[in-house]
Amino acid sequence: MIPVILSGGSGTRLWPLSRGQYPKQFLPLVSSYTMVQETLLRLTGITGLKAPIAVCNEHHRFMMAEQLLEIEAKPAAIILEPMGKNTAPAVTMAALSAQSDEDIILILPADHVISDLVAFHAAIEQAKLLAEQGFMVTFGIVPNQAETGYGYIKRDTVKYGSAFGVAAFVEKPDAKTANQYVASGDYYWNSGMFAFKAGTFLTELEKFNPEMLRVCRLTLAEAKVDLDFVRLDKELFASCPADSIDYAVMEKTDKAVVIPLDAGWNDVGSWSALWDVTDKDANGNAISGDVLTVDSHNSFIHAQSKLVAVIGVHDLVVVETADAVMISPKDRVQEVKQIVDQLKQLGRSEADLHRKASRPWGNYDLVDCGERHQTKRIIVKPGAKLSLQRHHHRAEHWVVVKGTALVTKGEETLLITENESTYIPLGVIHCLENPGVIPLEIVEVQSGSYLGEDDIVRFDDQYGRV
Repeated sequence: MIPVILSGGSGTRLWPLSRGQYPKQFLPLVSSYTMVQETLLRLTGITGLKAPIAVCNEHHRFMMAEQLLEIEAKPAAIILEPMGKNTAPAVTMAALSAQSDEDIILILPADHVISDLVAFHAAIEQAKLLAEQGFMVTFGIVPNQAETGYGYIKRDTVKYGSAFGVAAFVEKPDAKTANQYVASGDYYWNSGMFAFKAGTFLTELEKFNPEMLRVCRLTLAEAKVDLDFVRLDKELFASCPADSIDYAVMEKTDKAVVIPLDAGWNDVGSWSALWDVTDKDANGNAISGDVLTVDSHNSFIHAQSKLVAVIGVHDLVVVETADAVMISPKDRVQEVKQIVDQLKQLGRSEADLHRKASRPWGNYDLVDCGERHQTKRIIVKPGAKLSLQRHHHRAEHWVVVKGTALVTKGEETLLITENESTYIPLGVIHCLENPGVIPLEIVEVQSGSYLGEDDIVRFDDQYGRV
C-alpha cells in the first residue's frame, strides 16, 4: 500500500495564520507536528506500507521536502503541480507513478485531524482487503451532527463486511436536508479519503474521462525529475481537464464501496473547527501564545508575535500574527474567505505571504518598509546559499549580526563576520552564502524605486528556481 498525500489546498478559511504561500497543511495547528507530518505519522504501526508519494503545488515544494525530512519520511516522489486541477488529476499522477498496477494507493488529504488511531487503522486494513478484490473504497465519516459544509455519501443495502455499496454521492445540503440525512442513518460525510489499486483507478478513469488520463500520461512522460521532485510541464498540465475524483470516477463506477469511519475526524476547515479539536482551559478558551483573559469564555485566541489581552468576550475567534489581526464570532468564521478575496482584489500581499517568509536556504522577516526602503532580518542555514542574482531597481546593504557570510559581489569574493558590512550597488551581480556551521543572521537594508520580490534576475540557483 502506497500512502498518497494530497496537499493542494490554499487554506484560506484559516487566514491570517494560513496564507496562499504557506497554507494550513504546513502549519503545526493541533500538535508540535504540522498537518502534513501528522498525516504520515498517524500511519505508524500499519504494516506493508511503501514509500509515500506527495502531490503539492510547486511553490510549496521545499516546505514539503523539508517537513518530510524532519520526520525521516523518504518519499518515492514529490509530484509538483504547476497549477491546481482538483483531486482527480493529482490522484491520476500518483497512480501512474506507482510501481505496479497491483499497488494499492491510499489517498489522504494533508489537512485532516483523526484522534482515534485504532479505529482508523482498522478501517485502513479493511479497505486494503476490499481494494485487493478490485473495489474502490471511500471512507465515510459517521456524522455527529447535521453539517451543511460537507458533501455526503449515501449507502445502499448491499454489505461487504462492515462496508456498504455506494448508492449516491450528494452535494452539500441545506440545513433541513442535512438533518434528514443524519436522522436516516444512511448517509456519511464525504472525507475525501480513498483506497484502490492503481490499475483499477486507471481502468475506471479511462472509461469515464479518457482525455484526463491521456493528458496525465503525456505530462508525466515529459516531466523533469530533480532528486525527489517530479516537475510537471506547465503547458501540458494546463490542458488537463480539472475535476474532483468524486465526479471523475467515484460517482460513475460500479466498484465503489464506503467504509463507515468513526474515528474523531475533523477537516479543520475553519477556526471554529480548530477550536473543537484544541485543548481548552476551565472557561472553554483555546489559547495559544502570549494571551491574558478576563471574564472570557468559549473563545479561540491565538497570539503569534504580541501580547493579546481580551476582556469579557464570549464565543469569539481572535487571531494575531505579525502583520494582521482577525476577529470574528465563532459562528461567522466561514466569512473570512471574503476578507481574503478583498485582499486579492486590492493586490495586497497579506493574502499570500506572511511578514516572515520561508525559503529553501532559510527565512527572512520584513521588519520595516517605506516608499523607497525596507529592512529585512535574514537567516541563512549552515551550508546554504542564495541564488546568484541582481536587481534592476534596488541596492542592498548587508550587516552581519551573527555568523560568517561568504559574499560574491561582481568579480569580488569576500568574507564578512559579525559587526561587519558590505554594500551591493544596483545592478551588480551578487550572492550570499553561509560557509559556517551556525546560522548566519544579517540585517539587509534595501533602497530603490521598486522593492518587490519579483525584482530578481537569477543566473544560478542550487534550488532550481527560475
